[in-house]
Amino acid sequence: MTDEKNRLMLIDGHSMAFRAFYALPTEKFTTSTGQATNAIYGFLSMLATLLHDEQPTHVAVAFDVGRTTFRTEMFPDYKAQRDETPPEFISQIPILKNLLTALGITTIEKPNYEADDIIATLATTAQPLGFETLIVTGDRDSLQLVNNTTTVLYPMKGVSVIHRFTPQAVQDKYGLTPEQYPDFAALRGDPSDNLPSIPKVGEKTATKWIVQHGNLTNLLNNADTIKGVVGTNLRERIDQVKLNRQLTEMVKNLDLTHTPPELKLQPVNTKTLTEDFNNLEFGTTLRTKILKARGVTVDTTATPPQTPTTVDTIGVAKWLKQHPTEAMAVHITGRGTPATGDAESFAIIDQNHHAIAGNFADLNPKDDKALADYLQSTQPKFLHDAKTTYHMLAGRGITLGGIAHDTALAAYLLNPGQRTYDLKTTYQRHLHRTLEITETGQLSLLDITNTNTLITAAAAILELAATLPTKLATINELELYLDLELPLTTILAEMEATGIAVDIPTLEEQLDTFTNLVTQEETAARTIAGDPNLLLTSPKQLQVVLFETLGLPKTKKIKTGYSTAAKEIETLAANHPHEFLNHLLAHREYQKMKTTLEGLIKAVGDDGRIHTTFQQTMTSTGRLSSTDPNLQNIPIRTPAGKKIRSAFTVGTNYETLLTADYSQIEMRVMAHLSNDPGLITAYNNGEDLHNYVGAKVFDVPPSGVTPELRRKVKALSYGLVYGLSAFGLSQQLNIPAGEAKQIMENYFHRFGGVKHYLDTVVTQARKDGYTATLFDRRRYLPELTSTNRATRENAERAALNAPIQGTAADIIKIAMLRIHHELKKTNAKSRVLLQVHDELVVEIAPGELTTVKKLIEHEMDNAITLKVPLEVSTGHGPNWDAAAH
Repeated sequence: MTDEKNRLMLIDGHSMAFRAFYALPTEKFTTSTGQATNAIYGFLSMLATLLHDEQPTHVAVAFDVGRTTFRTEMFPDYKAQRDETPPEFISQIPILKNLLTALGITTIEKPNYEADDIIATLATTAQPLGFETLIVTGDRDSLQLVNNTTTVLYPMKGVSVIHRFTPQAVQDKYGLTPEQYPDFAALRGDPSDNLPSIPKVGEKTATKWIVQHGNLTNLLNNADTIKGVVGTNLRERIDQVKLNRQLTEMVKNLDLTHTPPELKLQPVNTKTLTEDFNNLEFGTTLRTKILKARGVTVDTTATPPQTPTTVDTIGVAKWLKQHPTEAMAVHITGRGTPATGDAESFAIIDQNHHAIAGNFADLNPKDDKALADYLQSTQPKFLHDAKTTYHMLAGRGITLGGIAHDTALAAYLLNPGQRTYDLKTTYQRHLHRTLEITETGQLSLLDITNTNTLITAAAAILELAATLPTKLATINELELYLDLELPLTTILAEMEATGIAVDIPTLEEQLDTFTNLVTQEETAARTIAGDPNLLLTSPKQLQVVLFETLGLPKTKKIKTGYSTAAKEIETLAANHPHEFLNHLLAHREYQKMKTTLEGLIKAVGDDGRIHTTFQQTMTSTGRLSSTDPNLQNIPIRTPAGKKIRSAFTVGTNYETLLTADYSQIEMRVMAHLSNDPGLITAYNNGEDLHNYVGAKVFDVPPSGVTPELRRKVKALSYGLVYGLSAFGLSQQLNIPAGEAKQIMENYFHRFGGVKHYLDTVVTQARKDGYTATLFDRRRYLPELTSTNRATRENAERAALNAPIQGTAADIIKIAMLRIHHELKKTNAKSRVLLQVHDELVVEIAPGELTTVKKLIEHEMDNAITLKVPLEVSTGHGPNWDAAAH
């Protein structure tokens, strides 16, 4: 290896970022405000590996400036066949450049030239200076630069597997020298660059000719000696081949802003990097990996808490007796699943940083009782993810009490929409120090006996509990945290632990039905396609059937052909009806229901009840979500959905299920926030809102609002809450864009307060950088100032939606707190089981229906005072469907 002081790595930024973009799914790498991050994440992950493995001392990342270069001037069709670059990719490049700068890595670009030319110039310049050069690119044209001191690292699978092209590797792969490769490429043509090929001249023939003649010049000088059709084809296209050769030749003498010696790695700006990673909602794994690769040792090992901790060795009972009232941080490890949890180990730390830790299984009876009594007491406790801790302790018959702080909830309110709020990430994000603990809630067998690990986690919670509430107070969210989210976590834990009774035979009957329907649709589709082995779940096979066998119009172009995604197929079916498409869509719908049913059946516990988990920190707006299983994806109004809901039944020793939900809660919040006189009048007079609005918008009497007009108005009214455009309305209602635009204009003319609100809320959010609910819950939207249109418009829609949906979510949470308080106060045995969307499902104890129904209606009605009344609908019955109203 060359002296380590002269090891240069040159990376084709666009090439590698684009590969990362398609290697990782955009939908799984998008921030809460709609900013795609897959290209950034994949690129940085690859970069970390390369830096670690190759140990370069000098690095540059070259970027293209645009599609117009000197090559497009020479050949206008150069790369002309490529689809327009996805806006989701474009928006990531400026962010990636900023991150590279923070990492101390130089980025270079030059108008009218490609990144390849920048790399070629630097590699050529570096050779006489004694550098060993590594070129990282997905463009095989760079193989022409390979020599004894220059190696091309070519990605083979996305960006995860790298192939090293040395001169011998090029010879082994292509049977050519690196100098001969561009001659070969000129003959072969290049579909990716839209360079024409010679008919009947493939890679084997091109290789044979170059090897025989030594180079392209000699071949063309002897073109008359080439016999047959291929010889004729070559002679007819000599000018194109010469042009191809000019286009594939890289420029090696550009005047650049940096020379190779000036590309030395610079110090990392850790603070900026951390802030950028937080904005991108990345966890600590990638951050640690990239910093370690850059040799930043400060974050590669655990950083101890600021105050040293003293581990006390006295018994648990004696230690707790010395701390009878003090607020302390508690860390529990184990299994935190509802109804099946278990606690394995614990650590408790006091305000003076004295701590104890141990394993539950090792406690003597006296210490075991003392610890259980303490955990159940009202003595203040600081925890991280208290709800999971609740389930761990419940497995040992301990009901967690005294939750004074939950640092996961506090971190969520400070930065809603982050990908994770585990302790390690939260500690890094807010205290800018690394914490070496496991992130699963469970410790390995080695760690169980490692009290240092347990105490380190507890100390971290203590630090966070001292820091995060202060941060919340500065943004007026401390009350939201202490009075709403924190007490709600115990209520949710109780609901999860209780679960809801399920009639398994009903679910199994439905599963059999949908299994048969899936098979029927598959058989019908196969018959139409003429392929008895067709897999409707295979995009590749579907592409052949749709666009070749059936000759249907092609959908959106993607890397692997043409899209068969749900949205594309639905649009295709609407515009070009075909029986095959009907079967395909039905198959997908039935398969989805089949999967839902399989998940529900699998989720039924030994007690015959499903114990879903209510995620309190998953959505950016404050809404609760349901997982393991997801009860929110059960259709509400379809026959299949109703049948599934009928399987959720009242449990033993209870009388009936009661459901209660808010009617048009988001529209009522919209009326309040917009202060629109028309909407406020309609609600205060008890009007049918959609009839009232329909009459105004279409200038007809209320009796003249037909079901079709009502459908249009309803779609518009709710759509506005989600930033619906005239085009979106036309697509949703399948009406001309002009008609949709006119409906929207009529609406805004009649309800000017709504128009004013929608305009001002985005403007204010752009100014502030966030939106807020009536209860000061914030959603940060930095993308509102993005120069990328798609990213900015996504953020604008979020700005419209967040205050309305967030306020609605806050209202039902307040109602849950009030209901819980009153049920306890009145010693009622009835209990709330579920919160799904805007609906509560309550299990009613014998003889309590009338009282509890009245109680719930009153507490929901009075959860908040708006300019319009809240309206609560209730129903009851032996199962969830029968209780619908």
